[in-house]
Amino acid sequence: MKFTTAISSLWCLLLICAGCTNSATDVEDLTATLHEFLGSAGEESAHERFWADDLVYTSSDGTRFGKAEIMAGFEQDESSDEAPDTSYSGVEVDVRVYGDTAVVTFKLVGTPADGSGQKEYFNTGTFLKHKGIWQVVAWQATKIPSANE
Repeated sequence: MKFTTAISSLWCLLLICAGCTNSATDVEDLTATLHEFLGSAGEESAHERFWADDLVYTSSDGTRFGKAEIMAGFEQDESSDEAPDTSYSGVEVDVRVYGDTAVVTFKLVGTPADGSGQKEYFNTGTFLKHKGIWQVVAWQATKIPSANE
């Protein structure tokens, strides 16, 4: 009887640890996915991978749109081979995983190429994991006012 209890306890511990490992791996994957996306935000392929087809995006000005509108912006801009005028990075990243769903919050920092003032936004993204791939299904951006606004 004691042996069965010990085996059952060990089995439960292994299951708990396996869940922790998956969650830690998911946190690492989501953090890397976010940084890779921000580093290549000017590339159409990055947006194709990052956003789910049924995305709902609420921009910092209150405009709501989906992936189709984001992708259409690249079609309109095909003639331009210029470098992006702003580079983006994410700081204060917090990832919370709930099974195949995750919520990612962070501060987006936009740095203009011309050296003018940085712009900052609070962002919240809801990711779903489908066939092993994390994609964003909902996104909210809120502009952080600068000190002189």
